[in-house]
Amino acid sequence: MKNLRYFFETALVAFAAWLLPRLPRKVVMCLASSIGLLAFWLDSRGRTTARENLRAAFHGSLTEREVRRISLGSYQNFARTFLDLFWSSALTPENWQKHVSIRLDDPAAEAKARETGAVWVTPHFGNFEFVSLIWGFRGVPFTVVAQNFKNTSLTAIFKKLREHSGHTVISQDNAMLKLMKALKRQGHAGLLTDLNIKPGRAATVIECFGMKTCVPTLHVELAKRLGLSIITGVCQPAPDGRYEVQIFEAIRPGQEDDTRVLTQRVWDHFEKAIRAYPEGWLWMYKHWRYLPSQERDPAYPAYANPHPGFQAMVEAESREKLK
Repeated sequence: MKNLRYFFETALVAFAAWLLPRLPRKVVMCLASSIGLLAFWLDSRGRTTARENLRAAFHGSLTEREVRRISLGSYQNFARTFLDLFWSSALTPENWQKHVSIRLDDPAAEAKARETGAVWVTPHFGNFEFVSLIWGFRGVPFTVVAQNFKNTSLTAIFKKLREHSGHTVISQDNAMLKLMKALKRQGHAGLLTDLNIKPGRAATVIECFGMKTCVPTLHVELAKRLGLSIITGVCQPAPDGRYEVQIFEAIRPGQEDDTRVLTQRVWDHFEKAIRAYPEGWLWMYKHWRYLPSQERDPAYPAYANPHPGFQAMVEAESREKLK
């Protein structure tokens, strides 16, 4: 049965990869809107998570109508991101500029990064897949970490899509070592930094919408060890099917700089963008899985639970601040 399921999964995804680049842009937009709406209505668990996240992040200030609008918009944005990954096979070095506008807050920083290599970061906001591909067409090929599917045929299809503009996709196995090797050759790493991960050495505590959460520090550690810049940016969808990319500051950390402080500094750029366009973020994802203490805190989403490792990290952070 598993092999049969894998066969049909692969056939469906391969058909989408063939069909979508051949469709007019307006048709792809309509499909994304419809699929997002369908997913919104079918995914009751995701809707509940989005409602809890929005209540906690905006401290109960949103109306029921606003919660529904942002939640639905989040589903539709994710559907657009997913479909555009398939549609982007139609992009070429000659036509990509028709579909995106780019604003660089510090053009000199990008010029420097092209010479030395850099760590480029964005959250699961807007179209994080699209902006990655565009930078490949701009002559900045990334090494990108992606999780493998259990169905290896799907992994191969998505790898091909993500490498369309010149990137190299690697698995999570020994990812840090592979990224370091690429960066030492004046390469570039593209990373998503807003995942909520288990407490440990590869994580730190940051303030996210007024709540503490546990996020990866890989982007900061790579930049610190290799003396490279962390370049932050987001890709926001426009109603006409185009995208608007903004690249914020380039952070060049020293080896002695505090990892938590730098991770917070990166996140602060992203939170500002999300507050301005909340529909662009994945609200159906559990961003705050862990409570900072043993006590149930009503300010956090209902799904959050105590975790000894996270509590220890929060306590260590508090002691550090008192020094």
